[in-house]
Amino acid sequence: MPDTKKFIENLSGAGKCIGVLTSGGDAQGMNAAVRAVVRMGIYVGAKVYFIHEMIYLDILIYQNERHQLLYLNYIFLMPLCVQGGTVIGSARCKDFRTHEGRLRAALNLVQRGITNLCVIGGDGSLTGANLFREEWSGLLDELVQSGEISEEASQIYSALHIVGMVGSIDNDFCGTDMTIGTDSALHRIIEVVDAIMTTAQSHQRTFVLEVMGRHCGYLALVSALACGADWVLIPEMPPKDGWEEQMCYKLSESRMRGSRLNIIIVAEGATDRHGNPISSNAVKELVVRCLGFDTRVTVLGHVQRGGTPSAFDRILASRMGVEAVLALLEASPGTPACVVSLCGNQAVRVPLMECVQMTQEVQKAMDEKRFEEAVRLRGRSFENNLNTYKLLSHRKIDSELPHSSFNVAVLNVGAPAAGMNAAVRSAVRVGITEGHTMFAVSDGFEGFYKGQIKEIKWGDVGGWTGQGGSLLGTKRTLPAKHIDKIAEQMRIHNINALLVIGGFEAFESLLQLVDARSRYEEFCVPMCMLPATISNNVSGTDLSIGADTSLNAIVETCDRIKQSASGTKRRVFIIETMGGYCGYLATVGGLAAGADAAYIYEEPFDIRELQSNVEHLTEKMKTSIQRGLVLRNENCSENYTTDFIYQLYNEEGKGVFDCRKNVLGHMQQGGAPSPFDRNFGTKIAAKAMQWISKKLKEFYREGRVFANTEDSACLLGMRRRALVFQPVVQLKDETDFVHRIPKEQWWLRLRPLMKILAKYKTSYDVSDSGQLEHIVRLRAKDVSAI
Repeated sequence: MPDTKKFIENLSGAGKCIGVLTSGGDAQGMNAAVRAVVRMGIYVGAKVYFIHEMIYLDILIYQNERHQLLYLNYIFLMPLCVQGGTVIGSARCKDFRTHEGRLRAALNLVQRGITNLCVIGGDGSLTGANLFREEWSGLLDELVQSGEISEEASQIYSALHIVGMVGSIDNDFCGTDMTIGTDSALHRIIEVVDAIMTTAQSHQRTFVLEVMGRHCGYLALVSALACGADWVLIPEMPPKDGWEEQMCYKLSESRMRGSRLNIIIVAEGATDRHGNPISSNAVKELVVRCLGFDTRVTVLGHVQRGGTPSAFDRILASRMGVEAVLALLEASPGTPACVVSLCGNQAVRVPLMECVQMTQEVQKAMDEKRFEEAVRLRGRSFENNLNTYKLLSHRKIDSELPHSSFNVAVLNVGAPAAGMNAAVRSAVRVGITEGHTMFAVSDGFEGFYKGQIKEIKWGDVGGWTGQGGSLLGTKRTLPAKHIDKIAEQMRIHNINALLVIGGFEAFESLLQLVDARSRYEEFCVPMCMLPATISNNVSGTDLSIGADTSLNAIVETCDRIKQSASGTKRRVFIIETMGGYCGYLATVGGLAAGADAAYIYEEPFDIRELQSNVEHLTEKMKTSIQRGLVLRNENCSENYTTDFIYQLYNEEGKGVFDCRKNVLGHMQQGGAPSPFDRNFGTKIAAKAMQWISKKLKEFYREGRVFANTEDSACLLGMRRRALVFQPVVQLKDETDFVHRIPKEQWWLRLRPLMKILAKYKTSYDVSDSGQLEHIVRLRAKDVSAI
């Protein structure tokens, strides 16, 4: 690891000025990105300016009371992570498209010493900013010749550095898995879909939902995957001729199997193969004419752009904002303009114009009707979403299915986690598509040894994606005590493979089954575990099913609690989160909610740190800040309990602020799963079943399955950039079994970031900062994107 202090000193922003702007359409999470840029910029000693109400840098041209550059401080930024939209506004300026406009913009920047721009917007804004950068030296020469700036100023400000962050709900920019605002837009869509499904089911209706996406079908595709829609229409993959009959047949077949509703999702830019638009009203008329179903149309419109940002978007924007400042400070005159992107779970930097050109190639492929190529160019994440949707939504007739004669059992183990049901649904349907007979085990291994095992079919899992908890039932019982009875049930039902979905208990269970292979041949079968726990405390994965839903519950509660202090006297809230000994929820929830501190087991603290935090909050409260937020992981300390911290803060803050405490409890486990958890669970379950099918064929010999190698019992997890199958026995050395946590946890690197954004003086670990990569190389690595 590099010397962080020396690294930051070398990147010192002393004397440097950074301008930050939001442009194009607004997107939830932009404000969190602005906040991160400002606070990280101030942390490294730079001056940071808002460029107010600006797209194409119009504010750099017009100077008046309304349009001006504003130097920032922390007071202005306190509530930004909570607010949707963009508080610094967004507008368009035709003048900047002209050479004269850009010349005047250059003059305004030089006069203020700004040579670093952080542009948060879409491809048009980023392209315009890059053109400005390319013309910079010529513009300065013209200003010197006209006498508006000196030769010395031209030399001092000779290079303009630009770093972009993509803020777009459409997720239509190549080079990143997710853009700022996309996850929040999916939240709005799924909230509407869940609400509509209840009334549709009551009245046996068909609903046609139109979502945004004039040129990109990401929102339509992922929302269809997340809610199990019957049909989806997107620009990148128009339906083949005759799609009308196929869709009506699909809807009719669904009703015949007992479904009381149908959901069709249409992207606003959807067309047929000949380029003719397919509107939501046209789809409705088709369904009514051909099937006579009671059909309604809902156009979501700008609802998708509104509301507070999701936890995912707040965290993404904060990480990207910090990375953007580091990229600006590292930039040299020859450094190309770059975009801070997300690849898997890692921040990377990609040349801006490579991303723009790739995005333009997608549209060109669509215009030329090369639709398969357009899907490929969108990236592996988009392509995997589409392939998974096709796999799950279109049931093959029995004659089309392969007949493998393998029996695969699915069970949930441990505490319930939102997204488990989506994973079970995906596993069952992919397994049936692969030709297997699928068995559901109720109540985990407790139900297994009791024989609570039954075949589960395609229609049995309909509508499961939006259900919270575990419909199969789940218990914490480990198999070791009942290993002989479980082996007997494996033999009775001729189980050839196991898919275990759960948390730390599931991990321990798989290790016990592997250990029992030497005594029971019944366990010599392929076994795969999918991590599903709100605590996110399982080795071998950065993310677990259910953790995102829990984070959103925490963040929403924190927002409401902080809002309750508006207009009252100054107040600090002490919030206790779940997680056992794992501080993931407290740390990442604190980052998303704008917390001032988060106490966790992994980072020991003492009374001196508690006192320092109290003093820090006291200083904040002496300004106009009215509320503070402190999170505490439930098992962070045996002695420094939630009550103790509450009493300490309350006593030490007398005369400045008072305190309130709140234990969130099991509300963090409940509720409908978030779009991310539905999507994540669906895709990793599909991938796991395909792996199981491969292993079954590999280990099938002489009429039986026999698998006793390490790589036949794996955990499928997200590791940095890709989904990886890892033998569970190899993960034992990475695990602290006493405290039920991994020995190394990636999110601990976010803790200094949380402190910096809360205006603490701390050191920031830059060892994992992004490096400039070309998009071709990035895609070569992205072999298993989610």
